[in-house]
Amino acid sequence: MEKNIKALWKNFQLKLEKIKHYRKLYEQQIKEYKKKITGLNNETDANEISRIKNEIEILNRLIKIKNTKDNVIKKDFDEKNVFEIRNFNFWYNKNKQVLFDINLDIKRNKITALIGKSGCGKSTFIRCLNKLNDLNENTRWTGDIYFLGKNINSGIINDLTLRTSVGMVFQKLTPFNFSIFENIAYGIRAHGIHNKNAINEIVRQALISAALWDEVKDNLHRNANTLSGGQQQRLCIARAIALQPDVLLMDEPTSALDSIATNSIELLIQQLKEKFTIVIVTHSMAQTIRITDETIFFADGRVIEQGTTKQIFTKPKQKATNSYISGKN
Repeated sequence: MEKNIKALWKNFQLKLEKIKHYRKLYEQQIKEYKKKITGLNNETDANEISRIKNEIEILNRLIKIKNTKDNVIKKDFDEKNVFEIRNFNFWYNKNKQVLFDINLDIKRNKITALIGKSGCGKSTFIRCLNKLNDLNENTRWTGDIYFLGKNINSGIINDLTLRTSVGMVFQKLTPFNFSIFENIAYGIRAHGIHNKNAINEIVRQALISAALWDEVKDNLHRNANTLSGGQQQRLCIARAIALQPDVLLMDEPTSALDSIATNSIELLIQQLKEKFTIVIVTHSMAQTIRITDETIFFADGRVIEQGTTKQIFTKPKQKATNSYISGKN
């Protein structure tokens, strides 16, 4: 691990020098834009002011790229983890901060539950792990998220590579309006795999891993929307794991399912942890106890407590944690 990290750092030395150079150019351009705005009239030059502000926002996004040695490669990254998050803050706009000073580790090949009241920041947090929140306008962040030792916000990992390595299954059932086969094959082709036999095998293995193959193998060209809710969610899981990610993020994956379908998804999740690290957002304390290894309790955008699920539910260290898991608050 240490040798790999040193090699990565050496390979990106030149790239970082270029980043520093362009960052200076961006900062200088922002200064010039701000000077220009001060000379414009808010009423008669509204369109020009809006255009310049948009340009400034774009440049500020580019400046998000980190450019120092310490926050690109984390040399003391623990190989038992897949993620290490340090001093992370997140805003949806200039005035709406939703995550505050997040410091935590996500352990490899464990199922980690994120629990807490609705609106406490759980879903926002997992979307930061594969940068889905960056697709929204006017978001910003500070701090560092390290994935396998590399800072995901430093430019060292491109977004497509990150989202291939960190898959996502959403709360709402999201099968494409395609056949069962095409729901999985579409993403495989998008990643440059076009050999028919290879695609067929990847689809088959994904459906087997998602415990869906035996139910659909004779009807792969059936529209995915005709499947039951539980089958649709397992198809979404198959789609997410087809390209063998390191991590699978799951945002309340059973909230829209009945108890039987929920049970099948929970059994599947426990099987998948042999191959993948799983982070699951859930409001079910019973589900957390049944299937997870680690639990992180969020409140008001902050991490209140992190530990093994057994420790959190039997000997919580914080009063707020005890109140939440006992249903008092």
